[in-house]
Amino acid sequence: MTVTVLPIFETDFIPQKQLAKVMNDRLQRLAQELEQQHLKPLSGRGFSSDDLIIYISYTAKYKVRFQVVNDVPGDIEYFVKELCGRLGYIQWKNPVFATLQKNKLKQLRSIL
Repeated sequence: MTVTVLPIFETDFIPQKQLAKVMNDRLQRLAQELEQQHLKPLSGRGFSSDDLIIYISYTAKYKVRFQVVNDVPGDIEYFVKELCGRLGYIQWKNPVFATLQKNKLKQLRSIL
């Protein structure tokens, strides 16, 4: 199984420039740790050849949130949710794609 954790630097809020750099560096580090340490057992033999893609970002209260983006077996998704919960991450409430699509629609309407 190929595990990929992608940090999403765009948030619903705009932090100050100095804070944004610290937050982005931390998010990048957390994504690497999650992928290379915590989820490393999923890369071993005995798992399907599917890909696991996880997005992580910040909430407005500076908590880390996560979302499994693609379809994976239920036991893998459960494992990721339990692991991220133990790390203190919050499950992303609204789907990432819905938010991205809303932003694209707003851009298209402003152009038209």
